[in-house]
Order: sequence, then C-alpha cells, then structure tokens
Amino acid sequence: METQGSNRGTGSRRYALGGGPGTAGFLRRLSAQAVADWHGPLSPSARTAVADVQLLVTELVVDAVRRGGVPYEFRLDRSADGVLLQVSDTAPPAPRPEGRHRPGAPGRTTLHLVGRLAAAWGWVARDHGWTVWCEVRVPRVSAAPPAPV
Repeated sequence: METQGSNRGTGSRRYALGGGPGTAGFLRRLSAQAVADWHGPLSPSARTAVADVQLLVTELVVDAVRRGGVPYEFRLDRSADGVLLQVSDTAPPAPRPEGRHRPGAPGRTTLHLVGRLAAAWGWVARDHGWTVWCEVRVPRVSAAPPAPV
C-alpha cells in the first residue's frame, strides 16, 4: 500500500492512496493516531468516538470499492468538535443507501452506519467519481472538579 503526503503538524492530514490489500487497516491506524494527537488525552467516551471513526473509515473505503471505484485519496481534518473524514474515489455511481435498513440482513449498510454514527455526512461529485465525507464528534475531557480544601 502506498501513501503520499501527511501534514502531521497541522489540523489536516491527506493521503494519496495506492490501493491494494490493507488500505482500510492502514487508514484506521492513521485516523486513531490523528484523533489522539488532536484531541488527547482521550476520555472513555472519546475512545468510543475513535472506534466510530475507525469503523467509518473502513466502511467508506469498502463502499468505494463495492461501487466499482478505487479509493484514491483519504483526508482527515480536525474540526472544532471532532474530525472530518473524506474518502475520494473513482466510482461511477453515486453513493446512496440501498433501500430500507434491515439489521442482520446481508447487503450494503455503509451509509446507514454513517448516518447513525456521524454528526453530519454527505457526498460531492468530482470529475471522476465522488468524495464521501462525514464528521464525528470527539467529546473533550472535562476538567476535574477542584479538590476539597
């Protein structure tokens, strides 16, 4: 798996993807590290948000491949309340939920999961494909109460 680019010192990380096996796993690890860098130390609820981010990264990459495209760019941006994920692909059909969601039924559940876990989401047409994006909120660590005097 090849990647190019990373702006580790900023609130944005962008990777040009070479595709191939292990892409989703690689991006899951990158995403978890970015959230920890930007929003750490992580509270238990923030660790749950990291798990949601990792699941959504996997689902968005797999969805691009299922629709017949190749994921060619992954972008992760820090937002005021969390992180914004973007997966750009070359798939000709638009991303869309496949009918009514039926838990446990085989089929495409990606956009149903995105709708449930993300604070906001959508997609944008590109010259050759689509960018699917979603924002996940990461709860902040609350300040500890003052010690009794």
